[in-house]
Amino acid sequence: MNATSPANKIRVVLLFGGQSSEHEVSLLSARNVLAALDRDRFVPELVAIDKQGVWRKATEDQLATAVGNPKLLKLSTSGPPLLVPPGGGTGIPSILQSPDFSETVVFPVLHGSHGEDGTVQGLLELANIAYVGSSHLGSAIAMDKDVTKRLLVQAGIPVVPWQLVRARDFAEAPGPILDAAAALQYPLFVKPANAGSSVGVHKVKQPAGLAAAIADALLHDDKVLIESGVDAREIECAVLGNDRPSVAVPGEIVVTHPDGFYSYDAKYVDSSGSHVELPANIPAETAERFREMAAKAFIALELSGLARIDFFLDRKHGAIYLNEVNTIPGFTAISMYPKMWEAAGVTQMALISRLIDLARERHGRRQRRA
Repeated sequence: MNATSPANKIRVVLLFGGQSSEHEVSLLSARNVLAALDRDRFVPELVAIDKQGVWRKATEDQLATAVGNPKLLKLSTSGPPLLVPPGGGTGIPSILQSPDFSETVVFPVLHGSHGEDGTVQGLLELANIAYVGSSHLGSAIAMDKDVTKRLLVQAGIPVVPWQLVRARDFAEAPGPILDAAAALQYPLFVKPANAGSSVGVHKVKQPAGLAAAIADALLHDDKVLIESGVDAREIECAVLGNDRPSVAVPGEIVVTHPDGFYSYDAKYVDSSGSHVELPANIPAETAERFREMAAKAFIALELSGLARIDFFLDRKHGAIYLNEVNTIPGFTAISMYPKMWEAAGVTQMALISRLIDLARERHGRRQRRA
């Protein structure tokens, strides 16, 4: 062992960037995860994936520049390639393993496709490496909003009425799809089935704008959801754990952005586009309903480690609907997941440490079954 990699410390490979439309947000999240890492317990190793799928070793100085408007961020490509996928394929780069450490845990901070959807998780399981977050199965389930909704309905968890649109069906016969949407309640929300950070999401107020919104959403995925609009408050829950998850105090996103919903710009670009109320201004019994429903969904979707679960609270009737599930929620300076745990008395350093320990716990169980 050398002086910088003592045997009593755990090596944490921070994996960020990625090929999804949320690439830039990942840089912001990774910067904050790194800042919260307990250097008394862990030694970080930074690995960046560019938009072409090339893996490169990164430095802390490079990641330190990831601040401000994500639309203006760009990943440095100065580091030598660790893995260049041949013909779009993949492999297991040696950087994920090190002879200088007895234990390695990968912390994927990869939002969206090719990172949050089970692909990287499957790669890490093949490499027999512990990693933070849900398994390949749970990740794939939660990434697909259509599959998620179907499983939630089966588990007795209410969701907003929706219609699924597939790219081929819309290209061949858009008319019946647009006609069927009339059964849903305007305004409608159109969103890619496999994306996050509100990328490709549109609020459609009139039928005339529906076709264009679907076409744009299909640029991000082959499946698109059309959902009934609900006049609702946006309540979010942070879940932490494996078999017996804990749920932090719920928070509320109050949107003031001209988009009229929690859009990409409202989240990351316009600092006055929204604000957070922690805890959410709701009765204690209602908060407990949210927490119970979040834990139930976490288990039903085969999740582990962490998740941010987003709900709607109908302003008129008080009905609760589960909106979306995020298995690698943002860790940016304005992200709700760490804020909710901070409100519950858990510092970001303690949170990151707990996530790494949960990854080690789950990996240890898998090892014992082998």
